[in-house]
Amino acid sequence: MRRTQVQLEEHIYRLARQKAYENGVSLSAVVREALAQYVIVEQQKPLTLDDFGFVGIGRSKDDDLSPVSENHDEALARALEEELAEKRPQVTEA
Repeated sequence: MRRTQVQLEEHIYRLARQKAYENGVSLSAVVREALAQYVIVEQQKPLTLDDFGFVGIGRSKDDDLSPVSENHDEALARALEEELAEKRPQVTEA
């Protein structure tokens, strides 16, 4: 276990101390439990459609790849090739 310090607003400190007293545990135990619950809930937050706002916003420029839903691997490969081609240094002969 790691030791740390936190600064609490006065009203939160009083509520946490009251909770510790009511449960017969230390203030540290209340803070650890509250922080663990906060972190776990944030990690396990179920995904919603809002988390996938990017779905359906694009269209294929290439008609031979339509529908992209069926040809996504080919579309991705082509897009990657185009992006890499743009980044390659241009060789010019002197």
